[in-house]
Order: sequence, then C-alpha cells, then structure tokens
Amino acid sequence: MTIKQVAKRARVSIATVSRTLHNSASVSPETAVRVRRAIKELDYRPNTNAQTLVSGRSHILGLVVSDITNPFFPELIRGFQDVALENGYDILITATNYESTRMAHSVGRMIDRKTDGVAIMTSEMDRSLIDQLASRNVPLVFLDVGKVRKGVCNIRVDYAQGITQAVDHLRGLGHSRIAFISGPSAL
Repeated sequence: MTIKQVAKRARVSIATVSRTLHNSASVSPETAVRVRRAIKELDYRPNTNAQTLVSGRSHILGLVVSDITNPFFPELIRGFQDVALENGYDILITATNYESTRMAHSVGRMIDRKTDGVAIMTSEMDRSLIDQLASRNVPLVFLDVGKVRKGVCNIRVDYAQGITQAVDHLRGLGHSRIAFISGPSAL
C-alpha cells in the first residue's frame, strides 16, 4: 500500500495523509478519523526510508554491546528498548564480541542506518570510530569509557561505592572472610 492509495481511499490529498500521520493540528478531527480508518483498512505502513530521506531522522537508536551472552546486557537491552519505544524509536543492536573489526563494522552500520543516537556499552573503543560518529553529529553515550565533549556523554559507575555496599551487605549477613576477584585493571 502507498500513501497515494490511502489518500484516495480517504478522499484527501497526500499532504493531508502525511499531516495526519504526524499529528498536525491543521487536520480537522473528522478528516483525521477518515484518514486513520483508511490507513487501518489498507494496513498501510509508512516507508521509513522515505521518511528518513525527507526528515533527515531515522528514528533509530543504536546500541553496541560487547557480548550479548553476558548476563549484564539482556536487562540493559530491555530497558534501552522500552525507553526507545516509549519515545517513538526503534533500536539497532550490534555485539562486538570484543573484536576491533566487529566494533568498526558496528559503527559503520550505525552510520549507514543514519541512527539518531548511539549508546556504546563496551569496554573497548577506538578513538577514530568515536570521531566518525561525532563528525556526523550523532549523539553518543558511553559506559565508563570515552571522553566527554560536545555530543558525547559518559555514564560513570562509582565502583568504590558499589564495592563498599557489597562488602557491607556481606558483613551484615555475618561473613567475615571476603575475597574480591577483579577483571583487567584497565577496564
């Protein structure tokens, strides 16, 4: 189905269908009902590629994670998707598997799909890849890596506070011999 077919069914112009899809106040409520009925009857779905070309926005947010099997990421992905959907965005998820070539491929896909923003939740990041996204004005959010600058945010975890809370909790349970096993210190 095309927007032209919707317009014909609703007996309106293509522009009116477009304005209805974008909830424009210039469309009367009666006309909007007719257009939405035609959309439903025809099972019309807007061409998102055309919308991206016209608006310059894809309504896609990118999410790059290191390892999709890491138990930390499913909850993060679900939360990211929930917030994205609530705000009218779809998501594009890629996993690097800790490989620099896959990271480069992930960034390339984000650029190719013209994502409106990217959250990079990996421990590894090549500065040139950050520059590729930032030079295209793609807003970026990092978790514990990446330098903050215009269009680049960083979510920092207070590990010292987290460790203190964990130890206090274990002591509260009666444990006194507590060990800590750490990952690479560079992370």
